Amino acid sequence: MSEEQQVVGPDLRAGVPLSELEGRAPFFGHVDGDAVLLHRTGDQVHAFSAVCTHYSGPLSEGLCTDGVIRCPWHHARFDLRTGEAVAAPALNPLPRYRTEIRDGHVYVHEKEEIDPLAPSQHEGLSRAPSVGVPASVVIVGAGAAGSAAAEMLRREGYTGSITLIDPDAPAPYDRPNLSKDYLAGNAPAEWIPLRPGDFYKAHGIDRISQPAERIDAYGRKVVLEDGTEVQYGALLLATGATPIRPNIPGGDQSHVHVLRSLADCESLIEGLSSKPQVVIAGASFIGLEAAAALRARGVDVTVVAPEEIPFTKVLGPELGGLVRDVHEEHGVRFFLGRTIAAIGADDVTLSDGTRLPAQLVLLGVGVRPRLELAESAGLEVDKGVLANAFLQSSQPGIYVAGDICRYPDSSSGEAIRVEHWVVAQRQGQTAARNILGMNQPFDSVPFFWSQQYDLVINYVGHASHWDRTEIDGDPRARDCRVSYWQDDSLRAVVTIGRDKEALEAEVEMEGLGLGTATAGQ
Repeated sequence: MSEEQQVVGPDLRAGVPLSELEGRAPFFGHVDGDAVLLHRTGDQVHAFSAVCTHYSGPLSEGLCTDGVIRCPWHHARFDLRTGEAVAAPALNPLPRYRTEIRDGHVYVHEKEEIDPLAPSQHEGLSRAPSVGVPASVVIVGAGAAGSAAAEMLRREGYTGSITLIDPDAPAPYDRPNLSKDYLAGNAPAEWIPLRPGDFYKAHGIDRISQPAERIDAYGRKVVLEDGTEVQYGALLLATGATPIRPNIPGGDQSHVHVLRSLADCESLIEGLSSKPQVVIAGASFIGLEAAAALRARGVDVTVVAPEEIPFTKVLGPELGGLVRDVHEEHGVRFFLGRTIAAIGADDVTLSDGTRLPAQLVLLGVGVRPRLELAESAGLEVDKGVLANAFLQSSQPGIYVAGDICRYPDSSSGEAIRVEHWVVAQRQGQTAARNILGMNQPFDSVPFFWSQQYDLVINYVGHASHWDRTEIDGDPRARDCRVSYWQDDSLRAVVTIGRDKEALEAEVEMEGLGLGTATAGQ
């Protein structure tokens, strides 16, 4: 999840001439062995940790644009003036250091922790208006989108009632890790919760751990499973998605698993205690990330999928073939061009009649958005809950974020639904600001990452289809950039071993231009 960081530059406790900070955005050094960055604005010098608060990525290898530094690993962004986390997946600000300027030098002293929900000071964000703000906000779904929205409401100075409704009591937690390090046994349990147990109570955010049964949009209330009614001034629907369970004979047995929630992951790990032979249905990102994690535990893994090459529709045949080969090098067997026709007590039968031993089966064939509540509220639904650029649904006072949200893509003009953790978090943050009347369109460029063994794939943009690709570098050498084009429009970029280029592609797609400083320079 994190790696030990190598510090660069001088010892900042000993002081640095102010002249050395001219034209450096930012300047990197260290304090007591910790990496620290300096950013000068006029006569002031700000000092912050140079380690991303998400997964401890090295900001010295990131990219700076318009007073914001971007992490090279998972594209979190921080304000260089305040240290605030201005874009997910990072939620916490950068720890701040006290600075002193004397005799033409800046000296950096002790670290000063910052409340992660302290009111926003980022110059690029408008403050919440005082007129028209709802007296209460109810959020259904405490996953990536819902939790990020609740926190952003407080960060924007909202003092009204906030209620998070979700039957998944441990939420929010680090869902991407469930198919990666946590499943592999490399991440301890304490890494998984996004916040400590008393965090939301301390910030005045109420939790209700039971299902929402329906929504009365006209009465502005959420009806819970036990009949309790929760009134709202504004409502955010962030109900996420649920794993698809194909109608396979034998698919309801106890050794057949899905992987979505923390409970799913813990049940799967418990089933591994006997070192079973595992068959994974589906060569999805979840399926193949799980395959890599299970191989790290020494488990026998076979993948069954209908496509001839994994990820052909998402990454193209070149990268899909690379992923398959990497898994085969690590001992995973593939039965491609086939599906599972039946599941027995200790085997599976494939569509061509092949029988494979399987004491544990993992269904990784995708997810579907949870639309029942949206439908009960009378929202317009079409392969997701339709929202405008401000993430407003078809009903006044109801906003949408996360896996259920189908929103207008500013690049292609299409209505798209994106099932990415970072997108869900950023949508939750934008929806929160718009609930407060800030009228900010959601135009964030989609981003996700996948880690399978030592192969890390970064994907920027959204290409549901393309008519040509351009490959720079050698995928087999784990060093490449693949660009996906449609009608001479760049729709997406995938990089392997080129984190900086993934950041540059993101900036390019945002239309910010690339004439900005590289952090390491």
